[in-house]
Amino acid sequence: MALDSPWRSDFPALAAFEAEGQVYLDSAATAQKPQAVLDALLGYYTSGAANVHRAQHLPGERATRAFEATRTKATHWLNAHSPAEIVFTRGATEAFNLLAYGLEAEFEAGDEIVISALEHHANLLPWQQLALRRGLRLLVLPLTAEGVVDMDAARELIGPQTRLLAISQLSNVLGCWQPLTELIALAKVHDALTVVDGAQGVVHGRHDVQVLGCDFYVFSSHKLYGPEGVGVLYGRSEALQRLRHWQFGGEMVHLADYHSADFHGAPMGFEAGTPPIGGVIALGAALDYLGSLDTGALFAHEAVLHGKLLAGLKVRDGVRVLGTPQAALASFVVDGVHTADLAHLLGEQGIAVRAGQHCAMPLYKRLGLTGAIRVSLGLYNDTADLDHFFTALDRALELLR
Repeated sequence: MALDSPWRSDFPALAAFEAEGQVYLDSAATAQKPQAVLDALLGYYTSGAANVHRAQHLPGERATRAFEATRTKATHWLNAHSPAEIVFTRGATEAFNLLAYGLEAEFEAGDEIVISALEHHANLLPWQQLALRRGLRLLVLPLTAEGVVDMDAARELIGPQTRLLAISQLSNVLGCWQPLTELIALAKVHDALTVVDGAQGVVHGRHDVQVLGCDFYVFSSHKLYGPEGVGVLYGRSEALQRLRHWQFGGEMVHLADYHSADFHGAPMGFEAGTPPIGGVIALGAALDYLGSLDTGALFAHEAVLHGKLLAGLKVRDGVRVLGTPQAALASFVVDGVHTADLAHLLGEQGIAVRAGQHCAMPLYKRLGLTGAIRVSLGLYNDTADLDHFFTALDRALELLR
């Protein structure tokens, strides 16, 4: 049965792709932008760009109001206690680095940081490098065959020496939701800080940070239908107070002379320099847009598409889906077929998918693979997109075999 996306026309790029014969199935890497986001971004620049928080003129006041309005929208989106718990960064990667440097003084040699085997490099390398700098132990939670964290192993590894748990909400390779509430509860028994990588998860469903109970939650704008170059760091108020400043410059300082300085607390103290103002304002438009949609219809649409994707992959000989994907994406390999060759032939037929190790190299090593093809869906995709994909896949496999 054909399933059209009622939101497809909201995204101008989809019409352009259709005119070029392209099918976009790479939204887990970056999502296309609705017209409302493009209008907000253009509107900021055409009405007059100005810096925020520091100008005593109308353009500056207008920009500041719009910028801070997005902070309030992000607060509501995550159900944070206060806008003061929302810090804007220049991406999710910067947010993780902010945390790794800002929390460095919390650790002593021999302390433990716990991550999982499926982490994206952005939620692995900052903690890895912190462990190397401070003489810490970096422990890795193994996965079950289904692609979720092994909770029996977690109960063994999370212990009295654990000072921080950093975990992905939804794997960008396996598409599996992780048992966050149980993991966070284990960490809290030992007063460990908890960091959630929500870059994939935030796109699929509404997630309440108060219910999760995490200390920090990170996501990026560009996967949530907003512009690139913007990240959001939620920090529980008490947890933010434990962060040391890590970038220094304009606006984050309260008082300064040549030999000493006094810095603002969160959020301003962690937003040094001129922020990505237009991008933050456009992220606010993305949150408005998503908030205006019928979430029940949206989740049902995504579930039907995902089911069709998995069913189509599983009936094809030699195709092996990694893990047990639950939302939005599926990664797969084909017996006897090199991933790069398959990706090339799909690309030649206008199918935009992701090939490689998806910034999760250690996970692929554990899986004994050099890479995979990942198909990921956005709210603008429909069954016609998947029909084109499967037709192209069959043609490519016929040639390669």
